[in-house]
Amino acid sequence: MNDRSLLGPWVRRFLLEYLVAERNLARNTQASYRDTLTLLIPFACSRGGHPIDRMTVDDLTPVIVRQFLDHLERDRHCGCATRNQRLSTIHSLARFIGMRSPVHLSWCTEVRAIPFKKTAKTMIGYLEKPEMDALLNQPDRRTALGARDHALLLFLYNSGARADEAARLTIGNLRLGDSPSARILGKGNKIRICPLWPVTSSLLTRLVAGRNGNDAVFMGRTNEPMTRFGIHRVVTHYAELAGESVPSLLAKRVSPHTIRHTTAVHLLRAGVDINTIRAWLGHVSLDTTHVYAEVDIEMKAKALASVDISGLPQAPRRPSALPSLMTFLKGL
Repeated sequence: MNDRSLLGPWVRRFLLEYLVAERNLARNTQASYRDTLTLLIPFACSRGGHPIDRMTVDDLTPVIVRQFLDHLERDRHCGCATRNQRLSTIHSLARFIGMRSPVHLSWCTEVRAIPFKKTAKTMIGYLEKPEMDALLNQPDRRTALGARDHALLLFLYNSGARADEAARLTIGNLRLGDSPSARILGKGNKIRICPLWPVTSSLLTRLVAGRNGNDAVFMGRTNEPMTRFGIHRVVTHYAELAGESVPSLLAKRVSPHTIRHTTAVHLLRAGVDINTIRAWLGHVSLDTTHVYAEVDIEMKAKALASVDISGLPQAPRRPSALPSLMTFLKGL
């Protein structure tokens, strides 16, 4: 069997040479591509009955790919957005192989012809100011872990940082003197400088005192850097506690990204320019940032209330049905 027909070497080249060496994609993007193939290849082997080490490119048929996508939605309960994200990885792999192996062009065309599903545009979630205050008040700041968690929650709210960005923040990226700020490495290896509130700067100063500049700012119980999953657990834990005093939190799915959305909405309400918010959050396009203006019902209500409608013709009043009803009843 020609080795160029085996799927394994192509997957290795795709993950290590193409994604890393050629494209230099972000670490999280590389992990997402890897995770898709970790799910896809064993599924394809079980459906096709092929040994995983002898599986060929042609064994990964469009039929099996469609079955895999159905499996994601039906058995793993993934949403359409996740399904489309997995399909995007498969499309990229097919294009990579097709560009370098003309004998697989037909296979590439068939796989890439599998369409994405149209998804409904979902409204982003964010917290109102009392809800955010309740969340910040949950950690017990008398303990070391409570002080760390309070500083973490306040930093997320102050900076609008993603969980992964907060996890990778090092002490050397903080400027805690005059005009305090944090140097954040974001998606696509883009760097942005985020100003810090004096209270955030004060908490972080105490948190990192006496530590090396290369250390992570937020450390776990075992004195290892926190991961994005650990940060997610911290946020969800305190959100559950805050829900006892602010019941509206119980109806919301609170995550580090919810706090990021909250930062954007609160900045917008405070009158901060939309382009400044884009730079604050590290968005590439203003279209991404404009979604916050669309979801903020409070700003919409204020805009509506500011419109002068005194000179507009009033809607005609509908005649009441009560008199005719009374006449009917009298005739009975």
